[in-house]
Amino acid sequence: MKLSSPKRLGSVFVPAALLVCVVGCAKPEAVPVKAGQEGPPGRLFGVTFQTMNNPFFVDLNQGIEEVVKAHGDRLVTLDAQWNSLKQKNDISDLIHQGAAAIFINPVNWEGIRGSLLQARDKKIPCIVVDAPAKDQDLVLCTVASDNVKAGRLAAQALAKVCRPAKIVILHHSVNKACLDRVQGFTEEISKYPDMKILDTQEGKGTTEGARPVMRDLIGRYPDLNAVFPINDPSALGCISALESAGKLQGVTIVTVDGSQEALSAIKAGKLLSSSAQFPKEIGRIAAEKAYEHLEGKPVDKEVVVRVELITKENVDQFVKKGG
Repeated sequence: MKLSSPKRLGSVFVPAALLVCVVGCAKPEAVPVKAGQEGPPGRLFGVTFQTMNNPFFVDLNQGIEEVVKAHGDRLVTLDAQWNSLKQKNDISDLIHQGAAAIFINPVNWEGIRGSLLQARDKKIPCIVVDAPAKDQDLVLCTVASDNVKAGRLAAQALAKVCRPAKIVILHHSVNKACLDRVQGFTEEISKYPDMKILDTQEGKGTTEGARPVMRDLIGRYPDLNAVFPINDPSALGCISALESAGKLQGVTIVTVDGSQEALSAIKAGKLLSSSAQFPKEIGRIAAEKAYEHLEGKPVDKEVVVRVELITKENVDQFVKKGG
């Protein structure tokens, strides 16, 4: 999950209240095209995200949307709201609507298997974005950041300024991208004998989920002086908890995404670094791979997209003009 800013049938980011109408009722058989009438222009593509309450996914969606619109087709964007069952139902609706291809950002990297099987049975290609699925044989292509490297970059940034370090990690272990980030981070930290990981807890990948967990960790480990939350929203929750406890000045935070909110925190000295992802690039590549497949061209099974460390030294290069 990266850094960036939220959206919508055309691409349409469909608000939760409208999902039943747009997805559940919009099946071709529910609205038949009569003789002399034309259906909606272009082919239907669908994308389902873990959440749209994260600017990273808004930007990723935009990357897909731009390519789909350029081909004269339409994109339905769905928000799973961190609910794997809802995501499965949304994918089932897209399949019933005869989507040309489905882009999936899995809530649960193992639990998405049933949906992938359903799509395969209908010969609908699935392209996984940002967070890989466990069953790669059921996926046309996975387009994701180099998440192991993102974790390594975070650890390297921390090692330069916080020694010795007593570290806690806020994880989101049902997400493969987060598993990879923690792998890279812990492997790098293991190179430094004076840097110790005290604990790893589930922060759910959200600001709201991370805040109470960080509050509890502050009480449990009064000597902790470093935190690795697995994404920017989690980092913002940690910052909030540490500020409320009057502990922020004594704790160094490194994270992953490179969102504008994180950049503001870096500029303010509240966050040391964020390993930036490039969500629009991920979305663009994913959409291009879908079209290549539909044109009968061979498609790479995996595309790894670059990451880059953002610190106070280079943050201005990443700040969006006008916001």
